[in-house]
Amino acid sequence: MSHSFLAQEDQVIANALKIRFYPIAVQSAKGCQVVDQAGKTYLDLTAGWAVAGIGYSHPRVGSAIRQKYEELSFTSQLSAPEPTMLSLAQKLLALMPPAFAGKVWFGHSGSDANDCVAKLIPLAKKRARMLSFMGSYHGQTLGSLSLSGHPAQSRFIGSGSVVKIPYPNPYRPPFGDTADLSGQILQYLEQEVFRTICPPEDTAGIIVEGIQSDGGMVVPPDDFLPRLQQLCRRYDIELIFDEVKVGMGRTGKWFSYNHANLEPSAVVLGKSLGAGLPISAVVAKKELLDCGTGVHMFTASGNPVCCAAALENIRIIEEEGLIERARKNGEYFLQRLRELMSRWEWIGDIRGRGLAIGVELVEDRTTKQPAPDKTAAICYRCFERGLLVYYVGIHSNVIEITPPLTISREEIDRAVAILDQAFSDLAENKIDMEAVKQYAGW
Repeated sequence: MSHSFLAQEDQVIANALKIRFYPIAVQSAKGCQVVDQAGKTYLDLTAGWAVAGIGYSHPRVGSAIRQKYEELSFTSQLSAPEPTMLSLAQKLLALMPPAFAGKVWFGHSGSDANDCVAKLIPLAKKRARMLSFMGSYHGQTLGSLSLSGHPAQSRFIGSGSVVKIPYPNPYRPPFGDTADLSGQILQYLEQEVFRTICPPEDTAGIIVEGIQSDGGMVVPPDDFLPRLQQLCRRYDIELIFDEVKVGMGRTGKWFSYNHANLEPSAVVLGKSLGAGLPISAVVAKKELLDCGTGVHMFTASGNPVCCAAALENIRIIEEEGLIERARKNGEYFLQRLRELMSRWEWIGDIRGRGLAIGVELVEDRTTKQPAPDKTAAICYRCFERGLLVYYVGIHSNVIEITPPLTISREEIDRAVAILDQAFSDLAENKIDMEAVKQYAGW
């Protein structure tokens, strides 16, 4: 049934809208379980690219959106606002640091939210340039792809006003040395970038991911983000955190910047904010979002149904203790995964925070040569054995683990067992590599 459906889908759905890792066609999903059209059940470690943070088809969200739709299916908040968007904005502001005096902008996806950042922060600061990081993924619209430093966007010509610098990757240090990795990056920024192509007095903001997700689930050194904030304050540059993928409790705190008690100028949200419904937000200092009227707006922004879903989503995260659960189960997941390193030399590194975890595969640990073919094969074999995982990274060699925050320890044990078996199948040449090649992934 799945193959027939996928053949029909291929006739009418644009390839530009696809990124496929194996031949699955979904019928339903609940909690951490996905059911395909043939009735097979899979344990899902993707949460649909980290969207289903509270799990799939949560009954409370279903009830909230049905009630809101029946009460008010739509109003364009641009011109005729209603209370749900206001309540959500107030709640998001309450999640920010105590001294944060801000406002909220709403959109539909992380891409349009980062587009907001790319447009409004230079306008508000009256500075033309922005800084971002190599390996970063901020979206697919013109502004957001311009901010991105991921190979997925490198074929497109974006804005020329964005300068990218290396991200401090402890496993693959950009300058070849792990000693004071944070200092190396920041010294390069101040001594080279600021003095040559991107003067600080013309730089409006620096956008950063607290964990560089699509770049390979890279966790920076603990001192990097605090030192980056100090640098931004020194030069009056706005510090923007892209929390689209790792925010909303995934790292074991509400947002990745909370681990270092930072105070960003702006926070970008999307993906899991709406519990499956399309909604994004930028929570930022008032002067950044009030730099003009009607300068970045979409007719359905902050629509009442999506806002109702987001509000109920936040309540569920709080009331079910999912942030602490993500912290504890993330530690357990990392522990179980590291047990595999002694068995499989292809695992070069395991890293993460909370339930944002990356498993990097290499041909051998000495050279650290990326192993993208093996990574694709492992993901494909996991699918065949009932486990859904994707891979990311600028070398396409990092298995990304971002399950619903509701995942249980029993499900974690099952996932690790399937991964272990997939590695064994790869070692014994039991994986059909020709079938794997049909799915390009990244």
